[in-house]
Amino acid sequence: MLTLLKLLKDGRFHSGEALGAVLGVSRSAVWKQLQHLEAELNLPIHKVRGKGYQLASPLVFLDAEEITLKAPSLAWPVYISDSIDSTNAEALRLVDAGGVAPFLVLAEQQTAGRGRRGRKWVSPFAQNVYYSLVLRIEGGLRQLEGLSLVVGLAVMQALRESGVPGAALKWPNDVLVGQKKIAGILLELVGDPADICHVVLGIGINVNMQKVAEVDQQWTSVQLVTGSPMDRNLLVARLGVQLQRYLTQHAASGFAALQEEWERNHLWQGRAASLIAGVNQVDGVVLGVDRQGALRLSVDGVEKIYSGGELSLRLRDDS
Repeated sequence: MLTLLKLLKDGRFHSGEALGAVLGVSRSAVWKQLQHLEAELNLPIHKVRGKGYQLASPLVFLDAEEITLKAPSLAWPVYISDSIDSTNAEALRLVDAGGVAPFLVLAEQQTAGRGRRGRKWVSPFAQNVYYSLVLRIEGGLRQLEGLSLVVGLAVMQALRESGVPGAALKWPNDVLVGQKKIAGILLELVGDPADICHVVLGIGINVNMQKVAEVDQQWTSVQLVTGSPMDRNLLVARLGVQLQRYLTQHAASGFAALQEEWERNHLWQGRAASLIAGVNQVDGVVLGVDRQGALRLSVDGVEKIYSGGELSLRLRDDS
């Protein structure tokens, strides 16, 4: 099916006879494969008698050479899969197999994409960016402080550079446009964080997705914001350059050097919010973050600090 899809990626009409000749199958076999493509990958295909078959819109596939050309300063090996359970899972498998960090894992589609707190990350084929960068960390716990917030800054800047000026941050791991989510971050760690470990920077960005029934929260995409499809290879290249810049600064000076910049770009700064931890809820006003990236919340006039991977921050109705 993917060979057939790559023949159709230009968005032009191709006759069933011509497609069958290239693939070495009958026209009826081509038609069956096209039906599978529509059903399994949710890609609309137009059929016009006398002209043939055409994708509703052209597809640009992820390409390691294109990414390298657009960001020559990056020296990360890039592994691209057509379809995979999740890029984070594949990254961890490569670490177990002895892969030398840093390296980048990308996919056209995830069949079991994951967000924070075990939530599903909807991952349609060839529409978005599913990105996992593996780093080797040797500096101990200090190199991990505020790391997910640093990644958020890089994602935000790459999106702004790509025509989404309203991209901003929500503690701890989301990038929003207004109240709609455009990107999420999931960090996973393997090894001893006090000594030598590997961390996977998992990033999902809604790029050209325009409709999907499975997402249970407000969302948007680069194309919905800008009105035009985005070259995902260019976005991946921009993201890599921004990550390189912010990670270098973080490694040299810690999160404290980026704390003020992060707070300036936090959408919910000064807003009334609720912090959810399981069945527990704490109401307060968002003051910002501390030098380690933990949330600073004013609760009944007293500043309190919260951190942890299972926390969720929500705006209160009276905010």
